Amino acid sequence: MPAGAPVKQKKKKKSVLKNIRQTERRTLINRANRTTVRTAMKKLRDLVAAGKFEDARKALPETYHALDRAIQDGVLHENTANRYKSRLALALNAAQAAPAAPKSA
Repeated sequence: MPAGAPVKQKKKKKSVLKNIRQTERRTLINRANRTTVRTAMKKLRDLVAAGKFEDARKALPETYHALDRAIQDGVLHENTANRYKSRLALALNAAQAAPAAPKSA
């Protein structure tokens, strides 16, 4: 086919059109769920970085809940969400332990 030649469009079946609609709807839902998870994780990391450990401890279950919901909705794979949970907990525990260590000087 020479360059610039018009491309014939094949007529789409009803099932194809329905699949397109479903995909668009699922994409929006998945994007919203992924945004919720990322926002919760970012808030928790910000609290840890700011040294607000009490608030971070309260935000931890909410973040875990958002991750679990993402697993249920099929937005995240279970192993991925569990890895995120583990790293968040490690970061919180490490940050809490660091200031408590005695300073040598």
